Amino acid sequence: MTAPIKAEIPFVDFSDVWLAYNDEFLAKKQFAVEAIDLKVRQGEFIAIVGPSGCGKSTFMKLATGLKMPSLGKITIDGQPVTGPLKVSGMAFQAPSLLPWRTTIDNVLLPLEIVEPFRSNFKAQRKVYVERARKLLESVGLAGYEDKFPWQLSGGMQQRASICRALIHEPKMLLLDEPFGALDAFTREELWCILRDLWTVQKFNVILVTHDLRESVFLADTVYVMSKSPGRFVIKREIELPRPRDLEVTYTKEFSDIVHELRGHIGAIRKTSAVPQAQAASLPTATT
Repeated sequence: MTAPIKAEIPFVDFSDVWLAYNDEFLAKKQFAVEAIDLKVRQGEFIAIVGPSGCGKSTFMKLATGLKMPSLGKITIDGQPVTGPLKVSGMAFQAPSLLPWRTTIDNVLLPLEIVEPFRSNFKAQRKVYVERARKLLESVGLAGYEDKFPWQLSGGMQQRASICRALIHEPKMLLLDEPFGALDAFTREELWCILRDLWTVQKFNVILVTHDLRESVFLADTVYVMSKSPGRFVIKREIELPRPRDLEVTYTKEFSDIVHELRGHIGAIRKTSAVPQAQAASLPTATT
């Protein structure tokens, strides 16, 4: 008799999650995000898009454990989220490199302050420095290890920021508009760098972005959020074959998906939030 196939346990699991920012808002049932149901597979790359103020950054705070839900439950890597996560790395639109530290010392910073690395930092420094050098080399920053942030371009600073987020080898990378302040050519170059890092290491990625082309190029699945209070209203699986080169962004298949997502967001801007009765359902977009 064939043994039953076990259902894969999601790496990220949001179960009917609602968040009000304080007790007063909770009493008034004024939520920043509501009815968030999300299951993300091990190693999956997802992107979240939506109109400004829809709750994308609030969702990220929940995913990092920086905010606890008012209602519902969050499980990541099989464990309930009860506080800031150690299994994740984060990078934001502003690289926020410390100006008095060199590139390599900025990358090493998480290992100096986060356990269990902090306790071993002095003893393992040579090992950690070599790890940082290899990461910097993988993003094209070999030779810039001893430069200070003011000696780097914006794109170089963002590469260093991504290395800093990955130095402790996290299981999940959280990216909040990481390339939004960069010019188009640098942005596309960093898309490819992130693609290559993810392809090799297969960590989970949650990317928040306003750039629909970015979301379609990078992600396995794109989620569209409604206006505040934010909820996921569209799930769009991106079936473009991997590995994806920039040439795919000029194809009709790619453009059709981008236009489809733009249409969803345009419709959201013109309408009120999704009625509460629809909280249990999440439509899947199709081609």
